Amino acid sequence: MVAAALLAFVVFVLINGWTILRFWQDKQRARAGEWRISEASLLGLALIGGSLGAFFARAVFRHKTRKQPFGTLLFLIAAIQAGAAIGLLVG
Repeated sequence: MVAAALLAFVVFVLINGWTILRFWQDKQRARAGEWRISEASLLGLALIGGSLGAFFARAVFRHKTRKQPFGTLLFLIAAIQAGAAIGLLVG
């Protein structure tokens, strides 16, 4: 049980770290006028567990903060994940 929890934590950290890196890369590409990382890819990272990293990256890099419907979809993903986490903890 402890090993599974530790593995889940490591995966969570890796996914969120990767999400932060991809937001940073997209911001750098935007500044340089280069080919961008798709919003679908960034939202996909949030969907698989990187929503905390996405919110952190948005705040730190000031990236995708006014973009819609991106912001709404990110909040929706985070709300669903929070609800699932609460359901798992309570149930």
